[in-house]
Amino acid sequence: MTVYAGQGDPRRSLTLLWGAPEEVRTGRSGPKPGLSVDAIVSAGIAVADADGMAALSMRAVGERLGRTAMALYTYVPGKAELLDLMHDRALAELPGGATAFDDWRAAVTNWAEQLYDCYLRHPWMLQVSQARPVLGPAELAAMERLLTALQPAALSPERLRGAVAALWQFVRGTAAATADARGAAAATGIADEDWWAARSARLAELAPDFPERFPLLTALQSATGGAPEDSGREVFRTGLAVLLDGVAAGAPGQGARDRAPDMAADTTPDSPDTA
Repeated sequence: MTVYAGQGDPRRSLTLLWGAPEEVRTGRSGPKPGLSVDAIVSAGIAVADADGMAALSMRAVGERLGRTAMALYTYVPGKAELLDLMHDRALAELPGGATAFDDWRAAVTNWAEQLYDCYLRHPWMLQVSQARPVLGPAELAAMERLLTALQPAALSPERLRGAVAALWQFVRGTAAATADARGAAAATGIADEDWWAARSARLAELAPDFPERFPLLTALQSATGGAPEDSGREVFRTGLAVLLDGVAAGAPGQGARDRAPDMAADTTPDSPDTA
């Protein structure tokens, strides 16, 4: 299920996101309702965290607050605007501003780890398409923090744009894989161990020559402990390190110095590594 952000009325959505909720209620009369935008957004996040994006509706949020769906519209125009607010509120959990680190790789790694954890706390966020950003303050602050972390690498604008896109999508992709793995047992009623055991045994019967047909895959599985369901954070960290090696290679004068230790080994001019 993919949901597109930024589908509500732009004036009202951005007004709510940037902290001027009173403007949204212009023209309404009567006593001030006993709800708040913050309470509605918090309830929306609670519904999505507990039951997933498919369960999110103005009615479900209203029920969580002990109100009707109609009572919410005084503060939030509709579900589209609510989704934008929820997404930005979740990203507001990330620390703001620059943090002191020894080098840019450590700063980017810290940013990526925190975003990864945010996605896993709120896996419904991974169903919000990035084709059209929310343009909320927390979303833009997260992007600004990544740019700040990368600034010492002195990348060209083209490489910087590519690095930012690759890093953000890598974090989203690996978080989505982990979230899917966590949800598989609950959705199917079959534990991961049982799923793999049944298929591994049957595969061994049907393809006894599996190691000979797929020697590299067999070697990789043996070296890393085997099954794809074991990926998670360790694969995230390893993949991030490889990605940052690539970013470092494009940083003027920093390639060898800022790479991971195993990538900075001495090579001769004739080595294939220097070709």
